[in-house]
Amino acid sequence: MTSMVLASASASRQQMLRAAAVPFVIDPSSIDENRVKQSMATAATVGDIAARLASAKAEDVVVRHPGAFVIGSDQMLTCDGRCFDKPRSRTEARDQLLALRGRLHVLTAAVVVQCGNECLWKHIDEARLTMRPFSEVFLDGYLDRAGDAVLSSVGAYQIEGLGAQLFERIEGDVFTIMGMPLLPLLAFLRSQGVIPA
Repeated sequence: MTSMVLASASASRQQMLRAAAVPFVIDPSSIDENRVKQSMATAATVGDIAARLASAKAEDVVVRHPGAFVIGSDQMLTCDGRCFDKPRSRTEARDQLLALRGRLHVLTAAVVVQCGNECLWKHIDEARLTMRPFSEVFLDGYLDRAGDAVLSSVGAYQIEGLGAQLFERIEGDVFTIMGMPLLPLLAFLRSQGVIPA
């Protein structure tokens, strides 16, 4: 059986694969994501940037795993043409959530499978989320309860947990929102005989 490697330290991506009973090992990429984003900022779509980041992660890791299927994934958040990164502090998380409050934002997630020098498969998906117009009192309570978890995702929330309370409408796949389009990935892996069909 072909071995699989997840080129990510993301707890949510790891949990998704574990919950789906996909056998894999973890070997996080060490690429400079900001450098990749800056190199593409002027001429690329958000989907192109997410896919390039996913590919760069897989390409970085695949050299250490000859013959393995290396899974790379990344996610971008945009709101009214502005791109957001993972917040680095509670203050940044608060400012970001205030900027998204009462507005629609888009999460674009990409996943690739790389083997050797070849990208075998790539998929890009997006979800549209509308935050409710919550109060600042609610926001401060949310940040207190969520703690450092707000620093681990581009949106400063985990939709599968407490973060659900921030929203009034969600359109799109929950796995895409969590950071990796899982169902298309599973379909590809089944088509390759890597997981049972």
